[in-house]
Amino acid sequence: MYIVPDQSGKLAVVTGANSGTGKETTRRLAGAGARVVMAVRTLAKGEQARAEILAQHPHAQLEVRRIDLADLVSVQEFADGLLADGTPLDLLVNNAGVMAPPTRMTTAEGFELQMGSNFLGPFSLTIRLLPLVLAAEAPRVATMSSLAANYGRIRFQDLQWERRYSPTLSYAQSKLADLMFTQHLAAVAARRNWNLMSTGAHPGYTRTNLQTTGPNLGRDQPTRLYALLTATDLVPSQGVEQGAEPLLYAATSPEAIAAGYYGPSGRLGLVGPAVTARPPRRALDPATNAWLWAEAERLTGVSLPTRVA
Repeated sequence: MYIVPDQSGKLAVVTGANSGTGKETTRRLAGAGARVVMAVRTLAKGEQARAEILAQHPHAQLEVRRIDLADLVSVQEFADGLLADGTPLDLLVNNAGVMAPPTRMTTAEGFELQMGSNFLGPFSLTIRLLPLVLAAEAPRVATMSSLAANYGRIRFQDLQWERRYSPTLSYAQSKLADLMFTQHLAAVAARRNWNLMSTGAHPGYTRTNLQTTGPNLGRDQPTRLYALLTATDLVPSQGVEQGAEPLLYAATSPEAIAAGYYGPSGRLGLVGPAVTARPPRRALDPATNAWLWAEAERLTGVSLPTRVA
């Protein structure tokens, strides 16, 4: 089991902190001494998760704040709240996401739900919080991707899947976009001499509500994808204690490197202790990564603030 190094005195933000890998990441960061802002869409669920973590770690420093990554106004309000506090942000963990809604759904701004929630929302959040991140001594931005990124393609002419929506391929595109963002942020940091480490991770096949909630959005009956994903005897799977380790490693390990990508070491990359993973080649093209970054800036209306540029 990966042991999180001492995080005393550090401030972390974890999105999707009320369940799954986000909750486990929060629990272990707080257990190592970090003060953690639990960024959640539903405050009641966040408070329940906070209470459960406090039952294990009574001295944990936890605060629940609301954010909806499918609503850029909510993202701005969350970021503005932290900026008003003015506390340097040592660690931003972009963990939250949605997976494979059976029909095309949209965000508050009209983006395809997965591209909006999994990529554009976290992109906007990260850029808005950069002044606090860069004020920290040795900050990191750790972003959760997925093995699905391996078969992802960026649909340059139809980024929002307005034609022939595919639940799984749109999910794969969004998680490839996360990896491309991780790589480009690392490149920007290097060019501008920022003391910022951008890393990525994937959880293999970790049993969380991600595989069940998304495929059943808008459905009264479970989908075939739900049935497949919950038949855990068909493929190797693991619990969140193990599944959160690549993200925790990316976020805290002294051995992690800029633009590093981490995932499970076991069969097919689905289970096991965290090791360095091989990102898909499509995530490593600087020109394409720069194009996607520029497109994200255009779509979200958020760009690098001049005071940290």
